[in-house]
Amino acid sequence: MHKVMRFMSEKTWHYLLVLLLIITACSGSGVTSTDPPPDNEGGGEQKPGFEPIEETVPEGDQRIGFFLDNWQPKNISAPEFVEQNKPEEELDSRIQINTETVITQVPQTVYGNNANPYNGQMGSEPTVIGYLNDLDPHLIRFPGGNLSNVYFWNRALGNYPDDAPPADSLLDANGNLRETESYWYGKNEARWTMSLDNYYKLLEETNSKGIITVNFAYARYGRSKNPVATAAGYAADWVRYDNGRTRYWEIGNENYGSWQTGYRIDTTKNQDGQSEFISGRFYGQFASVFIDSMRAAAEQIGADIKIGTQLIERDATKAYETDIVKNWNHLYFEGAGDIADYYIVHNYYTPYNEDSSPSVILDSAPRVTKNMMGWMNETISNNGGEMKPIALTEWNIFAVGSQQKVSHTSGMHAAMVLGELIKYEYGAALRWDLVNAWDGGNDHGMFNSGRSNQSAPNVKPWNPRPDFFHMYYFQKYFGDRMVWSGTQGDKALKSYASTFSSGQIGLVVANTSNSSKTFDVKLKSSQPGDRYFWHTLTGGNKESFSRKLFINGKGPSGLSGGPENYESIKTYSATTDGEAGIKLSAPPRSVIYILIE
Repeated sequence: MHKVMRFMSEKTWHYLLVLLLIITACSGSGVTSTDPPPDNEGGGEQKPGFEPIEETVPEGDQRIGFFLDNWQPKNISAPEFVEQNKPEEELDSRIQINTETVITQVPQTVYGNNANPYNGQMGSEPTVIGYLNDLDPHLIRFPGGNLSNVYFWNRALGNYPDDAPPADSLLDANGNLRETESYWYGKNEARWTMSLDNYYKLLEETNSKGIITVNFAYARYGRSKNPVATAAGYAADWVRYDNGRTRYWEIGNENYGSWQTGYRIDTTKNQDGQSEFISGRFYGQFASVFIDSMRAAAEQIGADIKIGTQLIERDATKAYETDIVKNWNHLYFEGAGDIADYYIVHNYYTPYNEDSSPSVILDSAPRVTKNMMGWMNETISNNGGEMKPIALTEWNIFAVGSQQKVSHTSGMHAAMVLGELIKYEYGAALRWDLVNAWDGGNDHGMFNSGRSNQSAPNVKPWNPRPDFFHMYYFQKYFGDRMVWSGTQGDKALKSYASTFSSGQIGLVVANTSNSSKTFDVKLKSSQPGDRYFWHTLTGGNKESFSRKLFINGKGPSGLSGGPENYESIKTYSATTDGEAGIKLSAPPRSVIYILIE
């Protein structure tokens, strides 16, 4: 109508308006404010309770920056399928997509994961290499994690530097000896650990890139006359040894934490007069020395590296939080200014060590991801810093007690977090972690351990858990650009939409409720092709935290994980014609991965 209006004279338009008013008055049925507005752009009649959605994109100064340097167009083709009938139930929700409202290009670096020195020599394990090639994490971090602060990359077992004290003489936050502390070594070739060269082999075998965390705490507990320069030089030597294989580097790991080695030092043994406790200012000042040394080393070998430093990801105001944490960001910027290339945060989403319910876990994905990026915008701006790319180099859930971490619910959470991370333009994200310790099901690992004493009973070594399958299908179905989507009606459905350079739409829909939801999909700016395809991922036996995962009804042969033939399970498919259009039913607490022609 707007196009027609441009060609009408003002006089003609005036006559038409008068005529319209007369017709309306005669019919006695005008449009009132209580009538639902038309849904012309949504591709169908407005349903009661389906309020129009305002298209919004996240606010803030997010910058993916150089994490998009390796962005590539992504193509997909129509898969083999099994024909399905469309559901006949009334709609609970409608998902709208506008492919013309592009939120961001998708950085491959959000699909990353963490390795660590107690993974075992994973680079020599064909089973896990095969799974990782399917998963395609793009980015694998090493050596952690807390162990980064006691890790000596070029040393053999027991051969720690002369100026480092015995590990069991280091202090904890209360000033007591860390009597069970041990150093970790990059040249330890034992089967139970992962050597540095085996980590590089893992990267090569999986076509992944690395992100390396250097030992910052050595600058604190080292007993040379200038431990900061010594530790910075040691990190620079690693850059030289790496020889351009790794672009992304981190200065330490969670050094603000009372659980970290180097948080408190023995000042009677230290030779450069450092304070007993760390602070954001000292970290910033020392990190600047590391960055200068590492950049000089990279320049010597002709490598392009990016170096990140740590910030607190939240407004730390709780009574139990230390002054070190509360003041970290402010003092960091006083000490370091804008020297870093990117900023590092960690988040485990749910309340610490609580037996969290499915709803608490799933609700945390959109809320925490949004709040965290909002806080990063605020804290950097308030402290006079320049916004840089944000890397979430550890994320998972803290929930314990009901095997939440190894469940289908955890996999759902992972899928939703990926969608939210892309929406809020995080530069990189790396889930913690590939392999951990069973601990009765309080296990962050994506795979069962290959070590029997660290693994769940009666399961296959290296067998993938539900989060593997969700992250596999998310990346398979998600394109190279995120576009706007929104849900009308029942808000239990969370949607994340994308486009492929080959023209299709990739859509991820999570049903966070414990009841089935029927929904349709309408495109605001284009018409769908002939077909849509989907895989539906569900848990088993209606358990809150099922360790089993089913793909289009097909499940595992064992006690946990998903079907072994996950790669060859055919999609469901239906045509887009008819009044129903694109219509599906989401089972309770499920994720549907959809491709629309």
